[in-house]
Amino acid sequence: MSEPRSFVSRPISLSEGCLDALQHWREAREVNTVIFRFADPPGELVPEVEGNLTHDELVQALPADEARLVVYEVPFATPEGARRHQQLLIFWTPPGAGGHEEAYTAGYTALKEHLADVHIHVTARQTDHLEYQRLVGLDG
Repeated sequence: MSEPRSFVSRPISLSEGCLDALQHWREAREVNTVIFRFADPPGELVPEVEGNLTHDELVQALPADEARLVVYEVPFATPEGARRHQQLLIFWTPPGAGGHEEAYTAGYTALKEHLADVHIHVTARQTDHLEYQRLVGLDG
């Protein structure tokens, strides 16, 4: 199990593609989701999926046995009918993710620092942790 340790010992950086995807996520109405993975060789986060995903599409896009980091803007309506959205940072770490969880934890920390104005952080180990009403009910 030395590979995960060497993977973690390298500094985590946000690739130019990662930074571009984050800027696009913030500025483009047609992008509400970016899913990140580590590049090969590891140590640099890169966008894997960038798009306007429904909640169901987001959940389906997450691998069952690999960790991922996600920025997601969840749309919802208030009880009064006003349309709102919340920005979330999601750490997807399913039980089968294996030995790279520490590296994704470091990547999650790097994203939290870069996205200091995103105050809702979610760690999800299974899809029901990402249930729509649960995400909407989170208060940053």
